[in-house]
Amino acid sequence: MRVWIDLTNSPHVLVLRPVVEDLRARGHEVEVTARDFAQTVALAERHGLNATVIGHHRGEELGKKAIGLASRSTALWRWARGRNFDVALGHGSNDITVAAKLLRIPSATMFDYEFATVQHNVNCRLARSVVIPAAIPPERLDRYGAKGKIRPYEGLKEEYYLADLEPDAGVLDELGLDPTKPIAVIRTAPDVSLYHRHPNEQVNQFAEVLKKFQGEQAVVLPRTPEQRVEIVEAGGFIVPEQAIDAPSLIAFADVVVSGGGTMNREAVALGTPVYTTFAGVMGAVDEGLIAEGRLRQLTNADEVVLEKRQRAGDGTSADRIRRDPKILTDLLLTALE
Repeated sequence: MRVWIDLTNSPHVLVLRPVVEDLRARGHEVEVTARDFAQTVALAERHGLNATVIGHHRGEELGKKAIGLASRSTALWRWARGRNFDVALGHGSNDITVAAKLLRIPSATMFDYEFATVQHNVNCRLARSVVIPAAIPPERLDRYGAKGKIRPYEGLKEEYYLADLEPDAGVLDELGLDPTKPIAVIRTAPDVSLYHRHPNEQVNQFAEVLKKFQGEQAVVLPRTPEQRVEIVEAGGFIVPEQAIDAPSLIAFADVVVSGGGTMNREAVALGTPVYTTFAGVMGAVDEGLIAEGRLRQLTNADEVVLEKRQRAGDGTSADRIRRDPKILTDLLLTALE
């Protein structure tokens, strides 16, 4: 069988890496395409996925997103035409579901946040299978055309793709970190500033956390070039210049503060204390994690403490959950049924 997998954002590389490996181990031919956005291409190279780079991100405005969807879907359609794929798989990639529909290739999509309205109105309607965490009430997706297509899985997607992770201490050496001292990992919010007040108080608290950890062993992962410049100029932070082994870094960290859902849930899966700065509509997965006390909302910078924590021999929490990623592969392949 010939399988096509598309990667449009950095986290998708980590999510689909074990799926690619599993499919190839089963004897299937797998070709991977990737969008030039964030660190998607660099991470794909790091994990040996041999991705063909097609298209780039067009911006966050709705009009630019529409242009980007049309442009990249067309480019993917041209690339995939005549390659005789049996199935197309993606994690939130509108581009591959559109191109696959045009080519009459059955497709499956994955996601774990149910309120990305524009994205899901495309993906859920065009895909044959919609693979989501069981925590998301299926009726929340009815309006997107997903009824009858939902294939649920237990737990977090991060518990599947991190199942084989044995944290590599090399990332500490790469960043010049001392493992005997506390380590913080910080993922910036979309519009954080160190020196300017913001109408959103949660963003202000996040900025206070940045200031609080300035001069400590704090690794900051900026979202934009502008944030990188501001944080580097502020000084007192470790800012990686290239793609790093973020899961290993999170495993060795003592606290994580992030607005990014994937990084938050990686910390949860690895047992690292984590605070979310997400200010949008909370999805069912994070609602459940907060209710269980596995994820905390950042409401006061004073609550975030940087101190060494207890951990298992591999650097992670002793109660870490590992799930079989082959389950996700099987659910995605239901698109062929």
